[in-house]
Amino acid sequence: MLGQRINELRTACGWSQVELAKRLNISKQTVSNWENENIQPSIEMLVNVATLFRVSTDYLLGLDDVPHLNVDGLPLSFVAHLSQIITDYKEK
Repeated sequence: MLGQRINELRTACGWSQVELAKRLNISKQTVSNWENENIQPSIEMLVNVATLFRVSTDYLLGLDDVPHLNVDGLPLSFVAHLSQIITDYKEK
């Protein structure tokens, strides 16, 4: 589940495995191994991945099926704008 979620989030951002690896300061092979479920990230790296994608660790681990967005630190005007975009997509 974790590998699939990382792959889905990475792909949704339009990033290659190399790009994700650079953002996390790890090797492309590590990303590939995560996505293929060959190895699991450390707890620290799991938190880094969740922070990068602005989702919860529960979502990454498959304990929650809703990819909650972490908007901590964003100005309220940005949060309102994002909320409106989400509403617009749901109405289509």
